[in-house]
Amino acid sequence: MIKTIDAQMVAKMFLGGAKNLESKKEWINELNVFPVPDGDTGTNMTLTITAAAGEVSNLEKLNMEKLAKCISSGSLRGARGNSGVILSQLLRGFTKGIKDQEELDVIDLAGAMQKAVETAYKAVMKPKEGTILTVAKGAALKAAELAQNIEDIEEFCRLVIEEAEEVLSRTPDMLPVLKEAGVVDSGGQGLVEVLKGCYDALLGKEVDYSFEAPKKESAVRISAQTEADIKFGYCTEFIIMLDKAYDEKTELEFKAFLESIGDSIVVVSDDDIVKVHVHTNDPGLAIQRALTYGSLSRMKIDNMRLEHEEKLIKDASRIAAEQKKQDEAKKEEKKQEPRKEMGFISVSIGEGVGEIFKGLGVDYLIEGGQTMNPSTEDMLEAIRQVNADNIFILPNNKNIILAANQAGFLTSDKRVIVIQTKTVPQGITAMVNYIPEETPRENELRMQAEIQNVKTGQVTYAVRDTKIDDKEIHLGDIMGIGDDGILAVGKEIQETTLAMMEELVDEDSEIIGIYYGEEVSEEDAQALGDKIAEKYPDAEVEVHYGGQPIYYYVVSVE
Repeated sequence: MIKTIDAQMVAKMFLGGAKNLESKKEWINELNVFPVPDGDTGTNMTLTITAAAGEVSNLEKLNMEKLAKCISSGSLRGARGNSGVILSQLLRGFTKGIKDQEELDVIDLAGAMQKAVETAYKAVMKPKEGTILTVAKGAALKAAELAQNIEDIEEFCRLVIEEAEEVLSRTPDMLPVLKEAGVVDSGGQGLVEVLKGCYDALLGKEVDYSFEAPKKESAVRISAQTEADIKFGYCTEFIIMLDKAYDEKTELEFKAFLESIGDSIVVVSDDDIVKVHVHTNDPGLAIQRALTYGSLSRMKIDNMRLEHEEKLIKDASRIAAEQKKQDEAKKEEKKQEPRKEMGFISVSIGEGVGEIFKGLGVDYLIEGGQTMNPSTEDMLEAIRQVNADNIFILPNNKNIILAANQAGFLTSDKRVIVIQTKTVPQGITAMVNYIPEETPRENELRMQAEIQNVKTGQVTYAVRDTKIDDKEIHLGDIMGIGDDGILAVGKEIQETTLAMMEELVDEDSEIIGIYYGEEVSEEDAQALGDKIAEKYPDAEVEVHYGGQPIYYYVVSVE
């Protein structure tokens, strides 16, 4: 019988949960309701939990408080997509419940699970049942019930997981769209896989708990002349878990010290962690100095002279020098530029779309919105880079809004305003309606109101057979997807796009914007634009290069 578990076992269980989720991520991706090629729940949840797992697996002098801090901080900053943000909030709440304990019994575990659910529900503006939240709540309620009668943690965990699976099996009855697609909730499935991995670790199942990138088994030997060209031979990286005061002055002093012993320096600090990268001939000096600020995790030292061929090293040096020059130029620019009242961050999905946003005055672009959701840490870095008192974030994807909100909550020196843009066309409309002379609040209200007038259609291909919105869909079919569901299904890109437009355009439509993707030629896009203009003569039709992957066309109708 296992009556209590210590920090060592909790860490092992957490890593086991992360590993199990990682191994099932592709399967979880396939549970996505829409059979689109960017179904990414499994990927988002995995990237979220492994952001914390990488730190936990290298944590020294383990105790419950440090472990809790590591899990909470790592997952919050690594959170991607709605499912990832909710998972990070579940972990944050759970760690709040355990951080002050030396050992945990079933009462402690049940209380922490309840705290996890409370924290996650608070983070979601309109919680929807039939999702990961429902599975977490069901498991927590069962845990509270079991804790009154059971002392054995092994039995407790087994029965909690059984309840979680039972609740998961009922999610299609709570969300009709799940039942029609013939799947359970993907986020809920991800949570169950985490719990199963934790349980396997408790039982002593053999698992590789390492989350470090695999090291090369052999190194390519390079000439002595090339070795001599490398001024600093060791690429040194680590994270400082702060336990002492670390202000701007301290950071400048630390950077100055690193510059005295090396180059290619990157120091990114945020609340209670500092990420460090430096090329030096004496990694020990960097580590010793860092230890004066707190404990270290995710330490990685690579001998660049042994691991890279001459060309790669020279290229890296050139790129590093150019980057350093650019960084210095940016710093100088920032010194010269006064802090603005308002700045803008936008998530982009392609080269052409990015150019459009820059032309509209966006200060900082985050690439990869549709196919790779940016993390909370990506958002925080963007916020740090924009020199403004009020920063507007345009997520341009409903799956990124929670991460943007979370970044706003973690920012204290600037006001972050998240405009709830769910598509790129909405983001473009928001920027078009920005008026510099008005206050941040007035602009927020206007932008938020104007994006409601935008209808969006997106054209891509199906990755599996399914039935949804009363439409039979087969692998390889072309789909036209609107804001609330699938509008058209066909075999050809152009005919499906035109069928989708019939559902989007009405007598009040005035402007139609067509953004063509990287797999579409300009000639084909212009031909489609001409057909749409001919079919809807009362609307102004604009064709733009978007450059987005996976989606042949993104269309806006206003």
